Order: sequence, then C-alpha cells, then structure tokens
Amino acid sequence: MEDFEWTLHREVKGEGGTALAKRMGVNETRLLDCANPNRENHRMSLELFGQVLTHLPDDSRRRVLRALLAQFNYDLVVRPEAAQANPLQALLDLVAESADVTRSMHDALADGRITSSEKFTIRREIGEVRHALDVLEQSVSKVA
Repeated sequence: MEDFEWTLHREVKGEGGTALAKRMGVNETRLLDCANPNRENHRMSLELFGQVLTHLPDDSRRRVLRALLAQFNYDLVVRPEAAQANPLQALLDLVAESADVTRSMHDALADGRITSSEKFTIRREIGEVRHALDVLEQSVSKVA
C-alpha cells in the first residue's frame, strides 16, 4: 500500500493542496494531513478519497487508481465514451453485433477447427458486442 499512499500524496501535492482543498470544500490542513504517509494519523476516509478523485485532473486520477489497483494485481482500463444512442437503436446494434459473433463462430466451426485468424476475428466480434452492451447500458441510464 505504500506505493499507493505515496502516489496519492504526490497527486494531492501536485494539485497545490490549497487549490484542491478549495475545489473540494475541505480544510487544506486536514486534506494534506490525511494524504501524507509520513503523518502517524494519515487515515483518509472513503468519502474524502472519493472527493479527491472527483476533483483531481484525469491524469492524476488515473495514476492514483492504477497505484491502488496494482496492490491487488489489477490494472485500470479506461472505457471510451459510448456514442449517444436511443435505447431501441442501441438494442438493435447489440443484436446485430451478437449475430456477427454467431456468424463468425459458425464459419469457424464449419471445418471442425478454429484457426488463429478465426480466433482473432471472433475475439474482435466479441469486443464489439461488449462495446454495444456498454452503449445500451448508457443509453438506458440516460432515459428520463
């Protein structure tokens, strides 16, 4: 956890501490104390950590989250913004992408084996289904 704590501290300090605290609406001394691993009582609440992440620039936020996830052998993947779609169109796109996976699998299995190029095509089609699911989820979330 030491790398994560120092990364968080560097990013908070890199944002000037004072300016970040003002954007967050918290006391600067409290923020700097909570983020400083050299302080004995440097415990940061989950709420304060969430505020820090919300108010850090994207690059700083990524560095902090990557350092945290690295402690557990995970990595951070940034999802691209999905295109705006209405839920019905997003559903139709998902069905079409799913059909592409089915067609690729059917074609690949026709001779009883799957070649490396067919695996590549199938994986690409599966990735497109995942993206279509993300678009559908976002379009449903944005419905008023």
